[in-house]
Amino acid sequence: MEPYEFNQCHKAFSHHNSLQMHKRTQTEEKPCECNQCDKAFSQPHTFQLHKITYTGEKPYACNQCGKAFAENSTLQKHKRIHTGEKPYECHQCGKAFARHSHLQYHKRTHTGEKPYECNQCRKAFTQHSALKRHERTHTGEKPYECHQCGKALTRHCNLQRHKRTHTGEKPHEYNQCHKAFARHSHLQSYKRSHI
Repeated sequence: MEPYEFNQCHKAFSHHNSLQMHKRTQTEEKPCECNQCDKAFSQPHTFQLHKITYTGEKPYACNQCGKAFAENSTLQKHKRIHTGEKPYECHQCGKAFARHSHLQYHKRTHTGEKPYECNQCRKAFTQHSALKRHERTHTGEKPYECHQCGKALTRHCNLQRHKRTHTGEKPHEYNQCHKAFARHSHLQSYKRSHI
């Protein structure tokens, strides 16, 4: 029997810390406050991750390409790019994905579900991030700015790609001949021409 029980929902835990963390999710208590902004967090782990947004610290580096991450879990997901591992499979069509969230989005292609709707034009989307990108077509907002040249872009991935024009980085490599490309789409085109 687990000795620590939360009296509001009667859920039991084997460790006192687990009970405390659960209580905070139920009561919305947020004891961890950021002194840089107004945000507060219920869990110390989440608070630590938030603080990294200010320090820019990325202690977890990929041993294959050197790309660094703030969280080890994100590094592990990234490594699937190199291994080609796709552990999440759609039971309807058999298509496989490297990330669980990508499988969830994919499932909506079968159901037709588009739960995220633009309140200006009523266009609907399968993903919240797609709605946010779309909303920028109405506002003209370009929140991602290059610190080297000042160019502003609507999407983070476009900023990352743009930065490569300054660094010369070519992270997409064809493993057959080791030719490298700045863009994934260029690698795919090259692969198709060499089949």
